[in-house]
Amino acid sequence: MNEKFFDLKKEKQDRMINAALKVFALNGYQHASTDDIVAEAGISKGLLFHYFHNKLGLYSFLFDYSVRFMLLELSACGGEEKDYFELWKQMEGAKLMVLKNYPYMQEFLDSARYEVVKEALYATEPKREALSSLREDILGGADLSRFRPEVDVERMNAILSHTIRGILSESFRDGSFHPGVMQEEIEAYLDMMKSISY
Repeated sequence: MNEKFFDLKKEKQDRMINAALKVFALNGYQHASTDDIVAEAGISKGLLFHYFHNKLGLYSFLFDYSVRFMLLELSACGGEEKDYFELWKQMEGAKLMVLKNYPYMQEFLDSARYEVVKEALYATEPKREALSSLREDILGGADLSRFRPEVDVERMNAILSHTIRGILSESFRDGSFHPGVMQEEIEAYLDMMKSISY
């Protein structure tokens, strides 16, 4: 990656980042087209390759940028809070703050979890576990004594992860994505699960 990318105006940086996030999120690494990325960003292919030498360089940059950005926002979660569901609300609120500027960032990170192309996997390997490790650290501070005995917390983690991922994916598919609306809907699910779990 050419470091001069960061000399561009922030609006142009974000336009390029958002275009690439969207195309990779919707198509995966193998089927993402740089033609689609430049069309979405409204730039020339030459400019894209001036800053990101090839498709792999762009993908690797996006993954690193996305993980760093999410880690920064999520690092404020936890603190004195001990309620499991409130910690989830904090984490999802932090993610949704990111999505105000980068709507497809979470979709991109989710799609990267299922990437099968070896070069893409190799390029992202060093940061692959960073977000899940931080999430485990945040939830590790939760007081689990309020759960009913029959509730399996690991399964609850899986249920919440899949539900939230599904809500976000559906909102992108039907064009209804709006961070504020998403936060309300996610919090309603978390409140419901809390009421039947404690």
